[in-house]
Amino acid sequence: MSTRRLESHVRSGDRSPVVVGLSGASGTIYGLRLIERLLIANREVHVVVTDSARTVMAMETELTLPDEPLAIERILNTHFAPITDARGHLRVFGERQWTAPMASGSARVDAMAICPCSMGMLAAIATGASHTLLERAADVMIKERRKLVLVPRETPLSCIHLTHMLHLSQSGVVMLPACPGFYHPPLSVDRLVDFVVARTLDHLDVEHDLTPRWGFSG
Repeated sequence: MSTRRLESHVRSGDRSPVVVGLSGASGTIYGLRLIERLLIANREVHVVVTDSARTVMAMETELTLPDEPLAIERILNTHFAPITDARGHLRVFGERQWTAPMASGSARVDAMAICPCSMGMLAAIATGASHTLLERAADVMIKERRKLVLVPRETPLSCIHLTHMLHLSQSGVVMLPACPGFYHPPLSVDRLVDFVVARTLDHLDVEHDLTPRWGFSG
């Protein structure tokens, strides 16, 4: 094993990476918070940001990302460094980067989440389109029977949307809509975001302390 790969395994606690995709639905803040918490949990995170997600992110956050994966990687690592203390390891791949590990079932990937997941992305995954790296990676997770979590953010939902969701759920995909609860109770937008991200982390089998567990104080 090369020095670079060995260092990567040490940083990630000798575990396979978690893939996070951000597609063009509203709610890119969910995806950014998810990446942050995975890095804090000392996980290696492989990220794909679609063109439409970059557009939405520029509208919803203070981050403006270029279209070059390595440039995005530098910006995100700088963005997360003060919070995560560089505990995890982040890599960014392009939408047409077919040599990325997630494009093949022979590469070990612990789990994957698309957060947020647009209805267009949902439809592509449900029909096995695999036109982009993110669609292909999701297809790989399904065929390899690995954990895939989709966080759709849309309302209202059409019959087409619901049919795709049912089909994916029957295929073993976790459908986790961005529907925050209010029983904690939330005192800020960040707390509402944390609720959805906490549930996503639960289904990725990643420990966190974002929200109190039901039946426990704190």
